This record gives sequence, C-alpha cells and structure tokens, in this order.
Amino acid sequence: MTPRWPVILFDLDGTLADSINLIVMSYQHAFREVIGREWDEAEIKSWIGKSLIEAFRGALGDELGEKAYVSYTTFNEANTERLMKGYEGVPELLRDLNAAGVRTGVVTSKRRPPAEWAIRLCGLDIPLLVGHEDVPAHKPDPRPLLRGLELLGAKVEEAVYVGDAAVDVIAARNAGLPAVAVTWGAGVRADIEATDPLAMCDTAAELRAVLLG
Repeated sequence: MTPRWPVILFDLDGTLADSINLIVMSYQHAFREVIGREWDEAEIKSWIGKSLIEAFRGALGDELGEKAYVSYTTFNEANTERLMKGYEGVPELLRDLNAAGVRTGVVTSKRRPPAEWAIRLCGLDIPLLVGHEDVPAHKPDPRPLLRGLELLGAKVEEAVYVGDAAVDVIAARNAGLPAVAVTWGAGVRADIEATDPLAMCDTAAELRAVLLG
C-alpha cells in the first residue's frame, strides 16, 4: 500500500459514522417540541456538517433556537446507543491507513463528547482532533481544518480532507486542501459534484483506492 497523502483529515457524521437517521430524528423531535411541527428533511440534511446551534438559530432565531438546541441534545443523547451505526469497511480502512503510517484525525462541527462517543460506538481507530468547542468558527470556515493540521504538526500540502457534504469540500478548498467526497452520507450528490471535489467515492473500497492506491 502506498498512501497518496501522509495526512488525512476526516469529517465524522455521514463520513465515518452513520448518524444521519439519529441526527434527523433529533432535529424533528426538537422542532415538534419547540414549534409544534416538523421541518423539511432535505433542509435538515443540508445542515449536517455545520454548527448545530447556528443551524437552530438560523431557522428559529436566538431564543427558540436555544430551546430547540437543548431539546435536540436531550433526545440525541437518549437515543445514541440505539441509533448510531457504522459504515461497512470504514474501520478496516482506518486500520490500514494507520498501518501504512498515515496520520489521521477527525475534524467535525459536532460537540466533543458526542463525537468521542460516536467514534467509540463505531469502533473507529482514529483520534478526535477538532470538535465544536475547539474553534471559534465552523465549516465552511477553514479554521477547524487548519487547527487539525496544527495539532498533527502537518503542512497543508501534505493533507487531504474527506467528507460527505458540499460544505466539507468548500471548507477544504478554503483551507487550501484537496477534498475527497463520499456519497453514503447526508450530502446530495449534485450539490457535492457542483463543488468539484478531487474524487467522489460510492463505497469504502473506492475510498481505499483513492487514499491508498
């Protein structure tokens, strides 16, 4: 195996962890509880990868957004063990990357405690580098990715970012990184294609071929 990049940063939700159903259900629970109705599911999925509290504030304003955030968090924590799932082939890919000497890490907009929980539940051998609390701005802002590289002692030209949404590709570009997109998460294929990632992968085997050659 010959790694194409010595450093690989990964998004979490929809990329390494199959948390999409959990996230959508948590959003809908919060909207029902706070405003008495559900929200458009496609729009909810478009928020995945961005800051949760900022998504709620943008949809409902500051006061209701804060209430919805609390409702979401309560439901999400109560149902994570039941609904969090992994993706076939992803744990094995991470192990092979580590065996090949690739430095890996997660850069996510998810809060650190639930992100660490997801990594454990999915059996992922990868450190959480950057969570929501660790940076003042979030994707598509480049600062989370640049902070991840800083923590690994890596240079921009050594690394790639792997994510499942257009916002991941845009964040990578803003940070000066190439982006590899996966299609098994929440992102809409046409939206991802429009951001022109370096590669798009439909399976873990395809992602392995891009990353390990």
